[in-house]
Amino acid sequence: FLVPFYWMVNTALKTPQQVFNLPPAWYPNPVRWSNFVDSMVTTYESSPPVYRYALNTILITVNGVLATTISSAMVAYAFARLEFPGKNVLFLLILSTLMIPFAVVMVPQFIIWRHLNWLDTFWPLMIPHWFASAWNIFLLRQFFMGIPREYDEAALIDGASRWRIFSQIIIPLSKPALAAVGVFAFVFFWNDFLGPLIILSTPKNFTLTIFLANFSVAYGQATQWNLYMAAALIIVLPCLVLFFFSQSVFLQGITITDIIR
Repeated sequence: FLVPFYWMVNTALKTPQQVFNLPPAWYPNPVRWSNFVDSMVTTYESSPPVYRYALNTILITVNGVLATTISSAMVAYAFARLEFPGKNVLFLLILSTLMIPFAVVMVPQFIIWRHLNWLDTFWPLMIPHWFASAWNIFLLRQFFMGIPREYDEAALIDGASRWRIFSQIIIPLSKPALAAVGVFAFVFFWNDFLGPLIILSTPKNFTLTIFLANFSVAYGQATQWNLYMAAALIIVLPCLVLFFFSQSVFLQGITITDIIR
């Protein structure tokens, strides 16, 4: 992990002539900090400013994290703590959707969004995630099943509703697992490329990943790899910062979930 990351940082600080030097230069000389500014202000014709891509990405990512975490936790709670007819069959049916690759449903989903007139809008990238995620349902269900049922029984005796048990007992005890789900979701939505590429067609609606994919178009010539790496480093920085500040809770969630599984 560290060697490719170092090479990205190293390339981002080089001049164009240094990028393809042989033998390779393991450190930039001179250091060119202006690459980071140049990579963000250089855009192709008729494109909006880069901050517009960032705002679009933030909107989709924040919605995705909240939608996936909240909806998956609610469904996982039902499978872990409630009894209803066909629960096990329904859970296996949900898990079976993990075997279906996105390429199989890509075209049918596109047709649905077209009939709903949702193409080139953020709705297909936001609304479906409020209906939970199969993997996150499985992960949170396994965690919820490890919480003693005596908590539920004591709360029910005191007159608490199922919603109150879920929101005031289960959720506070599940912060590590929810943090793991949130971090995974953030990284997925922040780095998602194929989804926005299929749905969005107007430059003002593009995300940072599409901006990065179109980076060479900005120059109408061969890609300037030093600026490309500088832009990539800026875009990946939020994921690194998030993991840095949440690593203790994140790793605790993964460890506890793995033990329960």
